[in-house]
Amino acid sequence: MITSTGNGRIRELVRLKKNAKDRAERGVFLVEGPKMFREIPAALLQETYVAESFRKSAEGRKILAETLPAGVRFDIVSDPVFQYVSDTRSPQGILAVVKQLQYQTADLLGNHTSPQTGKSPLIITLENLQDPGNLGTVLRTAEAAGATGILLSDGCADIYSPKVTRSTMGSVFRVPFVCSHHFYEDLLYLKKVGVKLYAAHLNGSTDMYAESYAGPCAFLIGNESRGLTEEAVSLADQAVRIPMSGKVESLNAAVAASVMLYEAKRQRAQRK
Repeated sequence: MITSTGNGRIRELVRLKKNAKDRAERGVFLVEGPKMFREIPAALLQETYVAESFRKSAEGRKILAETLPAGVRFDIVSDPVFQYVSDTRSPQGILAVVKQLQYQTADLLGNHTSPQTGKSPLIITLENLQDPGNLGTVLRTAEAAGATGILLSDGCADIYSPKVTRSTMGSVFRVPFVCSHHFYEDLLYLKKVGVKLYAAHLNGSTDMYAESYAGPCAFLIGNESRGLTEEAVSLADQAVRIPMSGKVESLNAAVAASVMLYEAKRQRAQRK
């Protein structure tokens, strides 16, 4: 049992928790909690750490028996050390080091082996979305609305940060995504393969409900305070606005993405 915060493996876990660069260099990220642990594909699981009290609990024994692949070992950590490593105020007793997922831009079209296979592309593109909670919410909503993938600019929050992965509630394992270093080139690629780009913009020329999203399409969502850049808007086929009442000037970025995704879902359901 690991009982010291000075243990080399514990120090490495803390670095992975805090530092995006370390996560990228190792090609891994951390997953914490029983629910998220159950979602981990067996091929991606690299290391498992279990708090002493969790290991002794009925829930812990059940989760380890039902979820941990046969023959895969886990390390027991004292409760104080586990709390030191945990990213939550109330540690949930189990933590895993997981291999990062690898997708290509073409996977966002619905051709990747996933529950979305075969659907007309429905993509969310995020430019410089910086709030981890917003990013996690977008991933979770994207899965619920049937999106085929997510394209992120490299100015977005790190999708592998503990707060983002936790807020996805497992969707990070099921929705293809690409963290792009060539965001505008990837937008052009989507257009080239027939995906129509709709930019969510306060000064959009049309009401979003006036457009059809039944065909291949992607929604462009910008930074929480600055919105989309002019370059991103210039690449869109259409800039649309979400109608609002009262004195509200804009919606939260994750809310805007949700509104547009569910309108697309509604329209597509009507066509079946």
